Amino acid sequence: MIGLFGDLSSIWAGLISGIVGLVFVGYLANRILKKDPGSEIMIKISKSIQDGAMAFLAREYKSIGIFVVILAAIIFFGVAQKTAFAFIAGAVCSILAGYIGMKIATKSNSRTAQASIKSVGDAIDVAFPGGSVMGMSVVSLGLLGLSVVYLIFIWHGLKHQPDIIGAILEATQLIAGFSMGASSVALFARVGGGIYTKAADVGADLVGKVEAGIPEDDPRNPAVIADNVGDNVGDVAGMGADLYESYVGAIVSALVIAAAPNPTIDIKGIMLAFLLCAWGIICSIVGVQFVISGGAKTDAQKAMNNGMTVSAILLSIGAFILCKVWYGNLGFFWAVLSGLVAGMIVGFVAQVYTGGKAVEDIAKAAKTGPATLVIQGMATAMKSTVVPLIAIAVATIVAFQTAGIFGIALSAIGMLALTGMTVAVDAYGPIADNAAGISEMAHLGPEARKRCEKLDAVGNTTAAIGKGFAIGSAALTALALFTAYAQTIHLSVIDALNATVIAGMFVGGIVPFVFCAETMQAVGRAAFGVVEEVRRQWKEIPGLMEGKVMPDSARIVDITTKSALKEMIFPGVMAVVLPVLIGVVLGSAALGGFLVGSLITGVPLAIFLANAGGAWDNAKKYVEEGNLGGKGSDVHKATVIGDTIGDPFKDTSGPSLNILLKLMAVVSLVFALSIDKMHLWLSNILPFLR
Repeated sequence: MIGLFGDLSSIWAGLISGIVGLVFVGYLANRILKKDPGSEIMIKISKSIQDGAMAFLAREYKSIGIFVVILAAIIFFGVAQKTAFAFIAGAVCSILAGYIGMKIATKSNSRTAQASIKSVGDAIDVAFPGGSVMGMSVVSLGLLGLSVVYLIFIWHGLKHQPDIIGAILEATQLIAGFSMGASSVALFARVGGGIYTKAADVGADLVGKVEAGIPEDDPRNPAVIADNVGDNVGDVAGMGADLYESYVGAIVSALVIAAAPNPTIDIKGIMLAFLLCAWGIICSIVGVQFVISGGAKTDAQKAMNNGMTVSAILLSIGAFILCKVWYGNLGFFWAVLSGLVAGMIVGFVAQVYTGGKAVEDIAKAAKTGPATLVIQGMATAMKSTVVPLIAIAVATIVAFQTAGIFGIALSAIGMLALTGMTVAVDAYGPIADNAAGISEMAHLGPEARKRCEKLDAVGNTTAAIGKGFAIGSAALTALALFTAYAQTIHLSVIDALNATVIAGMFVGGIVPFVFCAETMQAVGRAAFGVVEEVRRQWKEIPGLMEGKVMPDSARIVDITTKSALKEMIFPGVMAVVLPVLIGVVLGSAALGGFLVGSLITGVPLAIFLANAGGAWDNAKKYVEEGNLGGKGSDVHKATVIGDTIGDPFKDTSGPSLNILLKLMAVVSLVFALSIDKMHLWLSNILPFLR
């Protein structure tokens, strides 16, 4: 028992920092709720958005719960009882983080709109803390939950293990279930939320802007409330679940790799992951404070950049001290730093290719119609894959050369240690977007609307950075999890001359394309239902188009919710079944090829989709600012079409692809030994499979 408190002080540090993070979440939530929610009509609109978002979340979590129970039972009987417990714990913590973040985000929107009447700075002082609740909930519950489960496993292991080291190694073999639980929730949250938000968005735009010619967020459009709900379920809860999964996956991969026989790493190295992430939470808290302490004249983009910079500097200093002084290996620091720098580069490149000259060129291409706009946008997005992939490749090489295989996991941790700050910056965007919509629907006046639109424009930039970061972190996390899988099954090389490995690579390579096709078609089918219902209401409800009565927004929310929940099932099941099927039929080596193939095609495809959608969206906004003819022009109509095409790219298929790659890797890790046994049994029956 002494060892549980002495030798494992690093894990206790992770647990305590998680608690500190949750206390900070409580402080931020209290700060927001004290703000003025605005007029009666603003409160009513905000409540409609909140009710829709929470209703969707409740129904989505019910569906996820059924999936989690079934999969937990399979793990319980097919892998290990404790792994099943870890799986459930990982899922519950993810669900709890999403619930807390969504609750506060939907209470922040009207308060942000009300604050915008005074100044942009006052509005930021509501919107950013609202996003920070999601960000800090993700890292706090992730590290706290993982630390508690890990300590429980170690404590239980001490009952039959000869020493603390044996107990740690045993616990490490079981902890991967926590990451799989996080991945399962994340996939459904991203896919379901992404389908919902884009079905509502596409439906609202097609009927509202294109057919009826009415402004965005016009209260006469029944799909407007559903669109605002979608911003939250997709870009708050969905993004939070995505990076929660990456965050947890990076830590778990580090533990599994370090626990494998490795002469250069000891138990102290296993604990390093907890210390780095614990320090990352503190750095994120400091960064958030830098953003929300600027006062009424705060420049949103500058404040958030300053917050990220301060957090990154503090993390670098702490990582240097921990790796050099505490552990005595400076190579580990370079591995951590490589991931941190790569993450910043990926985010920066996303910003470059979804703004500035790149967007202006795409908008100019719309002068000759939507076809040339789409061509220019796709070409730009293809180019945008180059630098991020090189950055990830360089980070991988640096990490491996300085710290071996363990360095790859440390690089992923370096990229993800500031997840609290990263998610805060990203989740700010939907709150600002909702505030802009509420200011329009509540008729707050042109000045407040202008301030909200300014915040929304910054939110578009932060969203692009967030999506880029999410993709980069997914690549490194999936690579780290693959490395952990290879360690578990003692796979030292991927033999490209082995026929089954080649087959695995090809099958893995096509999975991202099939997955994206399914999610895009799902958005199209769900959007069709929204379009039909909006048309029906305009036709059958007297006085709706004249603004004399309010639309039945709840009906749209219900239709979109049902469609999203139905459509998310197949992609989710595919992510779990395919790796197991490939491994059982073709063997563990082929499964390794499968994971490599999916990673090679999936990462550039995700970058392409995210940046294409973001660029088309910003091209539309560029025209709406009065450029190239402004709103209502032929150029504007072309950009609306481009934005509509890009919506499922950037908010459904691209982000969901991140999770697909990580989930397939962690499923392979959790079921690795069971897959080996099943393949051996099958190959005895069918010798040609050997």
